[in-house]
Amino acid sequence: MPESPARPLGIALIGYAFMGRAHSQAWRSVGAAFDVPEIERRVLVGRDESAVAQAARRLDWQEHATDWREVIAREDVDIVDICTPGFLHAEIAIAALEAGKHVLCEKPLANDTDEAVRMVEAARAARERGQVAALGHTYRRVPALAHARDLVAAGRLGEIRQVRASYLQDWLVDAEAGMSWRLRKETAGSGALGDIGSHAVDQIQFVTGQSVAAVRGRLATMVPERPGADGPEPVTVDDAAWASLELSGGAIASLEASRMATGRKNELSLEVYGTDGALRFDLERLDELWFLDATRPVTEQGFTRIVVTEPEHPYLEGWWPQGHVLGWENAFTNQARDLLLAVTDRDPAAYSPDFEDGLALQRILEAIIDSDAAGGSTVRL
Repeated sequence: MPESPARPLGIALIGYAFMGRAHSQAWRSVGAAFDVPEIERRVLVGRDESAVAQAARRLDWQEHATDWREVIAREDVDIVDICTPGFLHAEIAIAALEAGKHVLCEKPLANDTDEAVRMVEAARAARERGQVAALGHTYRRVPALAHARDLVAAGRLGEIRQVRASYLQDWLVDAEAGMSWRLRKETAGSGALGDIGSHAVDQIQFVTGQSVAAVRGRLATMVPERPGADGPEPVTVDDAAWASLELSGGAIASLEASRMATGRKNELSLEVYGTDGALRFDLERLDELWFLDATRPVTEQGFTRIVVTEPEHPYLEGWWPQGHVLGWENAFTNQARDLLLAVTDRDPAAYSPDFEDGLALQRILEAIIDSDAAGGSTVRL
């Protein structure tokens, strides 16, 4: 482990809803799980004074605040963790980097490419000062998916030919489900595509080690309006998305993202097929990875269930004895561990994905949107 700083690293978390709660849990548990520098959960930031004060007590933060600009100027804050809706990411992240802070920003990086470009420019300047600009694609820290990447990188699957990735949920199946910021283009950027489809695209690239070179896409808004505070409001983003992706290594990937898949609660599934083997994964059984070794005699082939809980598996050195499974929240703790080590070393390259990866992903998402607008024609990146 790198040498610890002279004082505990101060964390400021901006946002305290769903993602803010998950990140709070990670900051509470990272020091118990891993040998990392000491931190202090200094301040939780939100717009509503009463609500953020209550959240700070419940989530165990030392202080609360309503003005993020004042918080990023504080000398006792070293890391700014951004868990706000996407339309606020660019302003906060750029200001925090310019204030000399390390930044962890939830995905997707921004609501559009122009915002993402400005964030990357700020991150490049900050990198020269040793600051880390980290993107929170947390599923990279699920041990089974990290192990899948290791198997592909080691050549166990041979040449990758085909990938299938989907992220399916059903929380919008009911047409009477209320309007939210996630259903407005001005606040969310895109719908299922950007929210959960971005995870699937990231895993395609992360596990295969290949980048997306071209796309063909199709989007659908299956419920065009939702009940709002003042009556029906139009839904201005997609409910579901499909795409075919050409990868840089020659593989073809299929993508599906939907909030309208009845019975699917949070199913991120990934299948990778190569000349020498195959993998499959399902987030709803996140401690399992299925592997087929096609180099064995055909009479011995078949998918083998790997329970990814051994100390030799990625990140498991910080957790429980063999067979004691992890949960969804543990990936956030693993992410905090990687960020703290990169920050302490002042080595921005030690953490991935970074803002440049987020910009590349934003361009992929916008290419899928452009393809849909052009009737499903191929868009090259």
